[in-house]
Amino acid sequence: METVDLNDTHGHILGHGDISRVILDAIYDGVLIIDKNAIVQYINPAYTRITGVKYDEIVGNDILSVRPGARLPNVIASGEKILRALRMEDGVEYMVNMSPIMSNGEVIGGISLVKAIGDVYELSNEISHYKKEIDILRKQMNAIQRAKYTYDDIISEDPKSQMIKNLAKKIAKKETTVLISGESGTGKELYAQAIHNDSLRKEGPFIVINCATMSHSLLESELFGYSEGAFTGATREGKIGLFEAANTGTIFLDEISEMDISLQSKLLRTLQESTVRRIGSVKEIPIDVRVIVATNKELEILVQKGLFKEDLYYRIAVFPIELMPLRERKGDIEPLIRMTLKRKENEAKRRIDLTEEAQKMLCGYNWPGNIRELVNAVEFAYNMMTDYQIDYTHLPSRIQKYYLENHPETVKFEKLSVTLKNIEIQSIHNALDLFGHDMDGKRLAAEALDISLATLYNKLKDVSK
Repeated sequence: METVDLNDTHGHILGHGDISRVILDAIYDGVLIIDKNAIVQYINPAYTRITGVKYDEIVGNDILSVRPGARLPNVIASGEKILRALRMEDGVEYMVNMSPIMSNGEVIGGISLVKAIGDVYELSNEISHYKKEIDILRKQMNAIQRAKYTYDDIISEDPKSQMIKNLAKKIAKKETTVLISGESGTGKELYAQAIHNDSLRKEGPFIVINCATMSHSLLESELFGYSEGAFTGATREGKIGLFEAANTGTIFLDEISEMDISLQSKLLRTLQESTVRRIGSVKEIPIDVRVIVATNKELEILVQKGLFKEDLYYRIAVFPIELMPLRERKGDIEPLIRMTLKRKENEAKRRIDLTEEAQKMLCGYNWPGNIRELVNAVEFAYNMMTDYQIDYTHLPSRIQKYYLENHPETVKFEKLSVTLKNIEIQSIHNALDLFGHDMDGKRLAAEALDISLATLYNKLKDVSK
């Protein structure tokens, strides 16, 4: 609080009937003014309200005679302010800011501004509340994802893949809801991000939520948010939902088929009205969000079984994009292998070689887990390799077995059963060398080889015979 000058033309600190008195009378906080002799010249109505001291009980008297322990005379003597001093008189607690009153460079009095401690606590609570709101918003902003993939990140050397990518490009700049279907691991989120980054909303948020990972009630609160006190355990501040967080951007609802049918009705209303209603609220909040959904199931069959709302299906399937499994676009397998190896080379900071036999096995596999399985297989082989070269013996045993069983013509030097057994032995030894030969190492090796620990022990017994 700065020093003040309240002199009137007669040399008094506060003249009777002047505008200064009218202003001070209107102030919500208490005001007390003394002259340089510590005689109280003025208190406003708020001072009486806060402290209980009446005008005629204090004005005209020495402040120390009425308010023992008052520090305002010290302010006059020192010319220094005292801020945020806590006082209690007759059980009444309040906070005081005190400043000298200056005129022509001299101290002619002092002024106290008094605030009720209840007001101070209330202000503190409000500040705390606002800080919490800011923290909540900051956390929610941090949770907002940005789409990092574009069409350049989608491998599409196979003609069938090129057709799908071109189809996605056609819809990107439209506002239409998109349904992306395909087996697990075919790159549905990759396409969703690419569509967002090629759209007019690319500067907006890209929010992802997997509908299969949450219970009905949790998914509802995450999508739509909730108001203050909506349910037991709800935060006092409430919470915005992901639809609100995705405003001006895109929300990607993965595995939409797993959404509870009662929640589907609420989603349908949101899509139709472009509004959301938080749990426990009646207020409709307008939103501007593009919706992309994905599924690895046949929604038409779920509609027929009554497990998915028919009107919601037609609302989200305005523009369907079906991603083909890797086994039906074999022209993408080799470039996907190259891309994955390139990433591992960047990680290892050196070149990694792939033998011809390993290349044939990878390209000849049917990849039921699609791109995700391919990346996993190359990652496994990278950890199993020696001297920065991946051979067929470093690949997961299921890939080796599949190739040899479906391409017996490649085995020219011994029976297929013998070859498969040798592959198993080599894979087991590779895994044990990687994870260790102790109990924990054998357990990890069995998990990596996709066999039980008992099977691993049986095969080790066969090897030792």
